[in-house]
Amino acid sequence: MEFKTDIQIAQEAKPVHIREIAEKIGLNGDQIELYGKFKAKVDYNLIKDSKPKAKLILTTAINPTPAGEGKTTTTIGVADAMSKLGKNTIVALREPSLGPVFGIKGGAAGGGYAQVLPMEDINLHFTGDFHAIGAANNLLAAMLDNHIYQGNELKIDPKRITWRRAVDMNDRQLRNIVDGLGKRVDGVSRQDGFDITVASEVMAAFCLANDITDLKEKLGDIIVGYNYSGEPVTARELKANGAMAALLKDALKPNLVQTLEKTPAFVHGGPFANIAHGCNSVIATKMAMHFSDYVITEAGFGADLGAEKFLDIKCRKAGIVPDAVIIVATVRALKYNGGVKKEDLNEDNLEALEKGLPNLLKHVENITEVYGLPAVVAINRFPFDTDAELKLIEDKCKELGVNVKLSEVWAKGGDGGIEVAKEVLKLIDEGEGDFKFAYDLDDSIESKIEKIAQKVYGADGVDFTVEAKREIDNLEKLGYGHLPICMAKTQYSLTDDQTKLGRPEGFRITVREITISAGAGFIVALTGAIMKMPGLPKKPAAHNIDVDENGVIQGLF
Repeated sequence: MEFKTDIQIAQEAKPVHIREIAEKIGLNGDQIELYGKFKAKVDYNLIKDSKPKAKLILTTAINPTPAGEGKTTTTIGVADAMSKLGKNTIVALREPSLGPVFGIKGGAAGGGYAQVLPMEDINLHFTGDFHAIGAANNLLAAMLDNHIYQGNELKIDPKRITWRRAVDMNDRQLRNIVDGLGKRVDGVSRQDGFDITVASEVMAAFCLANDITDLKEKLGDIIVGYNYSGEPVTARELKANGAMAALLKDALKPNLVQTLEKTPAFVHGGPFANIAHGCNSVIATKMAMHFSDYVITEAGFGADLGAEKFLDIKCRKAGIVPDAVIIVATVRALKYNGGVKKEDLNEDNLEALEKGLPNLLKHVENITEVYGLPAVVAINRFPFDTDAELKLIEDKCKELGVNVKLSEVWAKGGDGGIEVAKEVLKLIDEGEGDFKFAYDLDDSIESKIEKIAQKVYGADGVDFTVEAKREIDNLEKLGYGHLPICMAKTQYSLTDDQTKLGRPEGFRITVREITISAGAGFIVALTGAIMKMPGLPKKPAAHNIDVDENGVIQGLF
């Protein structure tokens, strides 16, 4: 059987003018800023002082395969299904990063018949938000090094600079560099490096800000390094935060687009979930909740990463709580967690599938028991899945009293998400959630990390390196001990070792480094081999991407 590619489906679609989408949510033409026919920005001041009215639905997943398993596709498809059921629904998503688009993971505009449009724009430059974020990040870097060159009034210790430059591309060559080489006028030579833009603290602060004033304050709180006395130096002291905010004033306005089935969608912000906090912007989520009755949003990767951060970081800061959670599972990902190699995932293997099922059950427990939220498992059907495999998942979930529904949104769009949507509406109507956080902000930094590892990952405990313990002591002395934790961990395993699949037991998490993101308002705990600048694979997706003589993009998934 031959299937159309995502880009073929997207390019055959006939989207309506974005003004029609705006009218659907009660906005007139004067209240949107057009970026062509199918994209617009909406000023967040339109919802100033409003309280979100919509019911909020969070989509998360199990630990994925390296190829990704359709969480965004499910989010979009179920939103379309809700619209088909007559519900006033908006979907709120992250913007894709160019790194994965040209690398291995692919884009983040959905897939099959559950996509947001214009797919090519969204996956590439879109409205330029990420370029603005990268520019703000690098303005701060430039002002920091210039301050040192011009006399270093703040007595910044060049050996203790923590701020790095950023580019939205997978470029391992830039992870660790030496800059400032050449003549005296070319700057002060020092060791430096680049992070991918979506791992930048500017991205995190951007996505957690409530408005431009709040963003300016958050940017001012960013710690760029330490002086010779060991005291933190901030972007505010460098007088950089005002100019940084000026670069971001338009980017801060959420982007309005549409799904293939013309459901309104806000696509805004995009921090990685295995490195940063993995959620779209607070402003976009609140805007969606202002203009609709139901909002479906997503958190990156599995419930051990994106959902944990959505609930423990974003919900705290935004004052919102999901009314229901969709946990996406696939036959492919469960077989992968059962030991099947990536290239063999399309082959029928009930034994491996059953072996991988405990991974799903742990993610269900995280949502229903750790956080006390009602959930439904959405089995995202792929073309090669067999009826026997699907039945095994359904039977095992039912044995444990877990709600499970088949999702076929990739092939059928909104029609394929009706059963999941109905189950979500039922959970919301029943209103049986009893939300709680995984830890208290008053807990010590070590205790917060241990609670995440033990409750959410299923670890026996946490080991901290000498360097990590030293930084924890330093941050608590500086008054940052009350901040939430952002874990940097592999997405492929519940542990900090991506080779340990399924539901491992008897393991410990090692925290090798602690950093502070004072502007974003959280502490980052780095585990395993996780890094802030990914690299390209041997055969990057960029090999297949091209543009023809008419400017039509080809090979984009």
